[in-house]
Amino acid sequence: IPLLDTLVEEAPGEGVREFVIGMAHRGRLNVLSNVLKKSLETIFGEFEDIENVAAPFGSGDVKYHKGFSTDRRTRSGGRVHLSLTGNPSHLEAVNPVVEGRARAKQMAVGDRRGRTVVPLLIHGDAAFAGQGVVAETLNLSLLAGYSTGGTVHVVVNNQIGFTATPAETRSTLYCTDVAEMLQAPVFHVNGDDPEAGGHVARVALEY
Repeated sequence: IPLLDTLVEEAPGEGVREFVIGMAHRGRLNVLSNVLKKSLETIFGEFEDIENVAAPFGSGDVKYHKGFSTDRRTRSGGRVHLSLTGNPSHLEAVNPVVEGRARAKQMAVGDRRGRTVVPLLIHGDAAFAGQGVVAETLNLSLLAGYSTGGTVHVVVNNQIGFTATPAETRSTLYCTDVAEMLQAPVFHVNGDDPEAGGHVARVALEY
């Protein structure tokens, strides 16, 4: 959360006006509440389905699949639009959707270099290394018809994924080694050090 908060707070200084965000389920409610500032009353109300008169028996979907969109004013006085893209149970399925949404938004405002609208993807380590859609989406990054000018990826190491240890789920030392096909810079920080997380967030945004 401090890392994401730093990205949002520093965004206006880099000319960024919007983040298109994609993530799976773990931590999603936390991100909705603490980064996108969605009210807890609304979140809990959705779990009870008390706000939906048209569907008295519920929507039939889990609430942490839902998307959300908001404008957030930063401490510096700038304004950043944040949109969290809805995502079904297939963890990384949202990745190309986020890239496409960001590209469309860039084209709509005439941003050919991808400076004002930035895709932000949050991954778990096992899914990042294990799901082919991740590599497929990375492979689109430099193609003229698909490029968004860069994506900030935040990969959270859960230590165990798909009920297995890293040694049982991938052949590389780091889950992010799949990004080496692009020679993309990868920073490793300890999540227990929020200041280090904030530092790499600034570097990534500047890059």
